[in-house]
Amino acid sequence: MQEILSALQLDRNAEIIGDALLPSCFSVSPLAAASIGAVGCAISTLINDLGYAASAPKSVVDQTLASRWFSLSIQPIGWDLPPIWDAIAGDYKTKDGWIKLHTNLPHHRAAALSVLGVEAVREKVTDAVHAWGSDELETVIVGAGGVAAAMRSRADWQAHPQGIAVAAEPLIAWSDACSGTMRKWAGSVDRPLAGLRVLDLTRVLAGPVATRTLAGFGAEILRIDPPGWDEANIVPDITLGKRCSFLSLDKPSDRAIFEDLLSKADVLVHGYRPGALDGLGLGEVVRRNIAPNLIEVCLDAYGWTGPWAKRRGFDSLVQMSCGIADAGTKWTGSNKPTPLPVQALDFATGYLMAAAVVRAITEAADRASIRNARLSLARTAELLVSHPQSAKGSLDTEPAANDFSGPPEITPWGPAHRLKPPLQIEGTPMTWQRPACELGTEPAKWL
Repeated sequence: MQEILSALQLDRNAEIIGDALLPSCFSVSPLAAASIGAVGCAISTLINDLGYAASAPKSVVDQTLASRWFSLSIQPIGWDLPPIWDAIAGDYKTKDGWIKLHTNLPHHRAAALSVLGVEAVREKVTDAVHAWGSDELETVIVGAGGVAAAMRSRADWQAHPQGIAVAAEPLIAWSDACSGTMRKWAGSVDRPLAGLRVLDLTRVLAGPVATRTLAGFGAEILRIDPPGWDEANIVPDITLGKRCSFLSLDKPSDRAIFEDLLSKADVLVHGYRPGALDGLGLGEVVRRNIAPNLIEVCLDAYGWTGPWAKRRGFDSLVQMSCGIADAGTKWTGSNKPTPLPVQALDFATGYLMAAAVVRAITEAADRASIRNARLSLARTAELLVSHPQSAKGSLDTEPAANDFSGPPEITPWGPAHRLKPPLQIEGTPMTWQRPACELGTEPAKWL
C-alpha cells in the first residue's frame, strides 16, 4: 500500500510472496504484508544510510505468515492461554441497534455494570442493555469511566465529528524536526538495532507489537508497568524479546528510577491519550528536560484531534465505531456485528509504529534531527477501509504445522511453538534473543 511508504517517507518497497487472503470485505492480508514490509524497508534503509552495508538489503514478506502474525504468534505445548475475553464482554442488542462492551479490565467492567445496575451475569446484562439506546448507553458508560462502542455504519462515521476529524489526520503525524544528537548504539548489519534503548509504556495491543518487532532486530526493550498489572491473555505472545519491570510513579523512589531510565533511553514508545502523561507530571516539557534527545512514537485509539481524542478505546471498539463491523455484517449477511477475522487495526498500527521508530532513529543518527510520530487505530482503520477486497479469501486463521519455527521456545508457562518470522531481510535475520516473560520480573535498569 503506497500510502504507508509515503507516510514513512520511504522510496523502496518490500517483495510480497504469496497471495493468501483472510476472509474479509477489506484487504486485511495485504495490509498485514504491507505494514510488516514497511518495517523491512525501514530497516533496509537504516542499514544503507548508516553504512552497515554497501547497499540496502532486499526485504521479503510472506503474506501467509504476515496474516498469521496478525493473530497469536505463540502456540502453547501442554498448557493453555487464558481466555481472550472477559465473560461479559461482547456485543449486545440495544433497543435500536448494537453495542460492544469491553470489560477485560476490572475497572472497565465495574463501570459498565454500575451503569446497567446489574451483577456480572450475561443474561442480566443482556436484558439491561436491551432497555437502552445504543448511543445513549455508549455515552453514559464512557462518562462513568468505562469503554463501549455503538455499532455505526460507514456513512454514520463519516458524518460524525470524530470520523471527520480522523479522516483529516495523516496516517503518521510527524512533529517538526528539532536538532538533537542520537546516542550511538551498537548496530551492525545482522543486528541493526543492537544496543538501542527503548522504554516501553504500552498496553494491549498495538504498542506491545511495535516494541516486540524492534526487539526482533536487536533493540533493548524495557517495559514498565504499575505493580500488580497483568495482561495474562496476551503476555506470552507480546513480551517476546523484552524485559519487564514494575514501577509505581506515585512512589518517589520509583519515580526517580523511572526518570533515570528516561534520561538514558533513546526511544519512548507509549500508548497514552492526549494529556494523560501530563496528569502523571510527565508532560512534554518535563520529558524534554529529562531527555532532550529522546525520540517518541505513540498511539491512541480514536485519533489526536476531534471530540473523542481523549476517549479510551481498543481495536474491537474502533471497528464498531468506524463502520467496519457493520460492513462485515452486510458482507456476510449476518444478523449481528461481524468484525475483522483478526485485530488488524492493532497489529497494523503496531508495525507502523515500529517502522516509524526506525525511520526516526535513522534520521536522527544521520542528520542530528529529532522527530516524533503519532498514530491511531482509527486512522489506520481509514487506510484499511479504503482498500476493499474483491476476492472472498479462504485463509484459515489457525496456523499450520509448517508455519512454526524449529525448537520450542522455553517460557515461564511451559514450552511453546513460535511462528516463523514473516519478514526476511538479506543478511539481517528477524530473531529474538529472549523468550517471552512475565510482567514485573526484571529489575528496572538498562543492561
